[in-house]
Amino acid sequence: MSVSPSQHIVILGATGSIGASALDVISRHADRYSVFALTAHRDAARLAQLCLQYSPCYAVMADKIAAEELRRLLRDAACRTQVLDGAQALCEVAREPEAHTVIAAIVGAAGLEPTLAAVRAGKKVLLANKEALVMAGQLFMDAVDSANACLLPVDSEHNAIFQALPGNYSRMPAAAGVRRILLTASGGPFRATPLAELETVTPEDACAHPVWAMGRKISVDSATMMNKGLEVIEAHWLFGVPARQIEIVIHPQSIVHSMVDYADGSVIAQLGNPDMRIPLAHALAWPERIGSGVSALDFSGIAALSFERPDFARFPCLALAYRALEAGGSAPATLNAANEEAVKAFLDRRLGFRRIGEVIDATLEQAAQCGAACIEAVLEADARARELACIEIDKRSAA
Repeated sequence: MSVSPSQHIVILGATGSIGASALDVISRHADRYSVFALTAHRDAARLAQLCLQYSPCYAVMADKIAAEELRRLLRDAACRTQVLDGAQALCEVAREPEAHTVIAAIVGAAGLEPTLAAVRAGKKVLLANKEALVMAGQLFMDAVDSANACLLPVDSEHNAIFQALPGNYSRMPAAAGVRRILLTASGGPFRATPLAELETVTPEDACAHPVWAMGRKISVDSATMMNKGLEVIEAHWLFGVPARQIEIVIHPQSIVHSMVDYADGSVIAQLGNPDMRIPLAHALAWPERIGSGVSALDFSGIAALSFERPDFARFPCLALAYRALEAGGSAPATLNAANEEAVKAFLDRRLGFRRIGEVIDATLEQAAQCGAACIEAVLEADARARELACIEIDKRSAA
């Protein structure tokens, strides 16, 4: 199948909110970018629509049954996109020689292996899957260095930090005069909710984010602020900054996306409307700048910008994330796996909102921590943590 001479893009996780934002930016610059491959987990109907719209060479479904449905839909529509399926196919399109850029937007641990495959192939990787660095930070960054891959963060906070750092920054904060990384957080939907009321919140309550439109899993992570804990771990690996120099600041307006505090007292911040197309456009075109489709920030319309310290009693998942980062080894992978299982149980109405942190805490206590020098060790720790977390969930479901 012939492709245009533009920059060929693979989107891992095309049917999610990041995928939708990325495709919107790509559509605005059809002279620069073409869609080479799109992947999804089970949503065959949505992926079929995207294939008809963008005509990628390949479409990959992680789920084999969904892949058969996609083949039928595309065959009926006379679409020539080739359908592949399974975890290995995700890795194959991620390292495909014809692809220049890989947008890693698969939610959770499932995104680790294809993202690592793209890095090892020396691709330009736009990282939206924070779990890849959380689970296997040292392994991942070693692979980036070894393959001379170009790794650009797409999370709005990490992209903001990237923009606020010197252009020649080399993961050595002291040499660059970096004193602190300040990660901003919206505080989610329960920032001011009385603690007693958190016992009865529903998945619908947790997914009603006051600012950002996100998928259900990350919306719950925002409500518990585990997303910010995972971002602390991600920032540590991306920027080489120790945990004690990474601070979280709650900023409900979500206009300041993060800041870098320098030794001379200067603080450089990146501001913008809360829209994921901004970091995606920045990373796609870096080091150039292109239009994202987002309106200019209207400073006269901003009533106030407020900042506050996070309440670790209200958000115990934050403390658990710092604890896992300090422990090192497989502890962050254990943290991530336990969180994924607990969030799934909450969304399935099998676990109360306040029990999410309890399950993660208990899993960290029980899991035997080990090194994370190879992908096999990371995946083994992930699997064991899920087993332990499910046992803890069952205990609390029955209580």
